Amino acid sequence: MSTKLIAPSILAADFANLQRDIEMVNQSDADWFHIDIMDGVFVPNISFGMPVLKAISKHAKKTIDVHLMIVDPDRYIKTFAELGSNILTVHYEACTHLHRTLQAIKAEGMQAGVALNPHTNINVLEDTINDIDLVCLMSVNPGFGGQSFIENTYNKVAQLKTLIEQKGASTKIEIDGGVTNKNAKQLVAAGADVLVAGSYVFKSSNQIQTVKDLKALVNS
Repeated sequence: MSTKLIAPSILAADFANLQRDIEMVNQSDADWFHIDIMDGVFVPNISFGMPVLKAISKHAKKTIDVHLMIVDPDRYIKTFAELGSNILTVHYEACTHLHRTLQAIKAEGMQAGVALNPHTNINVLEDTINDIDLVCLMSVNPGFGGQSFIENTYNKVAQLKTLIEQKGASTKIEIDGGVTNKNAKQLVAAGADVLVAGSYVFKSSNQIQTVKDLKALVNS
């Protein structure tokens, strides 16, 4: 059984105390930094851009998992590699030539991820699953933090896990949105490998303990 990973979402951090929150993640049992880049076009919100990612990269001591919720992500692949991204995830819905985009991400030395919106069927990945290192299933509608979890996600995780196994792929399954101690165990049971937790971690009174408990829960 491989260890299940926890990736706190920096979108939920306190931007006025960003360095403090980054140090918290560094010191915690978390595995990755999950960083959402939104352009206000692909999703109805704007998060932060290159300068903030650069600042985060400077202090982060763990894997940097960047989730691009932007149109035409191909324009920025090289830039995100230069800014220190270890994993770069693009939305299936934003890529006209997904296979080419995945190859471009890997050519820059990053792992390639694909995110699916809640309404997108996992079957769309049948032809590319062997080229994908990580599939990020959106368990809320993308664009805003703090939304409630979409229950159909469990079925999607199970379907995706089946596809990965059928194709003999080594793709990880990441869940993004509304993850708490109430659904984490069930998500892992369905086949999830990485859980992104935003508000649940950053709005808790003891963030280090919350991460520790969540990590212990999904690996018990």
